[in-house]
Amino acid sequence: MNMTEVTMVRIYLSEMSGHLENLLKRLHDWEKVRGVSVFRGISGFGDSGEVHSASFVDLSLDLPLVVEFFDEPAKIEKILEHLNDTIKPKHMVKWSAWVNESE
Repeated sequence: MNMTEVTMVRIYLSEMSGHLENLLKRLHDWEKVRGVSVFRGISGFGDSGEVHSASFVDLSLDLPLVVEFFDEPAKIEKILEHLNDTIKPKHMVKWSAWVNESE
């Protein structure tokens, strides 16, 4: 199996931040990253310490969102430079990973 190194990025947002649509458009149309997934949390808290959670009684419209994507390391570094001004400090995480390219 042939493995290639990639860089994974995880960005933490909230539904109310309004960043998701623009971020996805940028990653898909402009940056053309290899893969993107968005996860909607059922509970979480951030800098404010306020817990946001979903329940059957009160479905919050400000739940946590996680946007995860990957591509080759050099490309990711350029993307992170572009995103640095729009994503809150300490809300982006990156790490090295390996993806199987072929059998």
